[in-house]
Amino acid sequence: MLDMEAVKNFSIDKSDWKKVKFGDVVFEPKESVKDPVSEGIEHVVGLEHIESGDMYLRRSASIEGSTTFTKKFVKGDVLFGRRRAYLKKAAKAKFSGICSGDITVMRARDELLLPDLVPFIVNNEKFFDYAITHSAGGLSPRVKFKDLANFEFFIPSKTDQKKLLSLLEGLDESLQNELILKQKLVSNLEAQIEHQIHGEHLDGKTINQVIKSLSSKKKIIKLKGLGEIIKGKGIAKSEVVESGIPCVRYGELYTKHHRMIRKFHSYISLKSSEKSVKLRVNDVLFAGSGETISEIGKSAAFTESVDAYAGSDILIFRPKDMDGSYLGYLMNSLLVRHQLNKLGTGATVMHVYGSDIQKIVVPYRDKDEQVQIANCLEEIASNIRLLDRKIHKTKELLAVLLSKVF
Repeated sequence: MLDMEAVKNFSIDKSDWKKVKFGDVVFEPKESVKDPVSEGIEHVVGLEHIESGDMYLRRSASIEGSTTFTKKFVKGDVLFGRRRAYLKKAAKAKFSGICSGDITVMRARDELLLPDLVPFIVNNEKFFDYAITHSAGGLSPRVKFKDLANFEFFIPSKTDQKKLLSLLEGLDESLQNELILKQKLVSNLEAQIEHQIHGEHLDGKTINQVIKSLSSKKKIIKLKGLGEIIKGKGIAKSEVVESGIPCVRYGELYTKHHRMIRKFHSYISLKSSEKSVKLRVNDVLFAGSGETISEIGKSAAFTESVDAYAGSDILIFRPKDMDGSYLGYLMNSLLVRHQLNKLGTGATVMHVYGSDIQKIVVPYRDKDEQVQIANCLEEIASNIRLLDRKIHKTKELLAVLLSKVF
């Protein structure tokens, strides 16, 4: 596989390539479906089903639910998110179906362009920049195909297109294999967390049934008996500075930290830190509210020996003598999450309180056993992080190569 140095030095002779407009070699089919069920449509695709930066469409909704979508696409078409093009959603369909009006269906004029090249052309920073520039509207800008049709680039002959496609597909195949491996590792980690933490089968059981079964096999204890709950405070958005003392803000528990706080994304001044709550190693930070019941109680363990602070709307579980890494996995296990979901209250915004967290029931384990479990899980997590770096590098290679080709 090409490395970054090879890609940087990569050059291609385009002297005999032809300059074309996107609309010369790709068209918008504009096909519709009146009765999806009678026509055998199985897949319904909205913008939410297209992942930003993913060249392939992997998800859809079932036709069993009601839908107003009528725009038809077929296997091999590229679905381009014309609404908010800056989200960079453009995916090749692996199946046929119907899609949202906020999606533009693109199909190659195969007498001029190999259809499999289209996903590479549109997943190019130059194309996305063009789409963003030509979008119109305020809060939800949209771009029309007639504007995208004027995007200009160079293409080789059909024979050389095959050679080019072979090069691009080779790099993309490496990326897809890495993504598949990552998914396997993530699934393994999630399964091992549940197995190592409690070992109960959760499917088809209420959380009360799970706890009853668990208590018949292991000693269980409420979190109240393992530590105390402290409330974070301070750290308004206006107090955040570019560099200074690290801190964790409430919203970052959803967007930046997963199980463990591995690096910081916000900083405050010494003055601001004086009215906030200083963290201790092995603290677990909980989000006290969320928009959905499944969001409440999202948490991350603080395991580094650095001075750092927690802002308001964060609930801190401060253990008496427990391993922080183990706690990071424990508190995000389904055993704990399902209990938090049950305890959440509220209408538009769900809340969980310190008194609720104290009621959470977990298996009792001594410190050595906690460390042993944490080390086992961290080994898998470490392999995932290494693979993430490799995936990032492969994506970077592909992006640089596409910018040189198109």
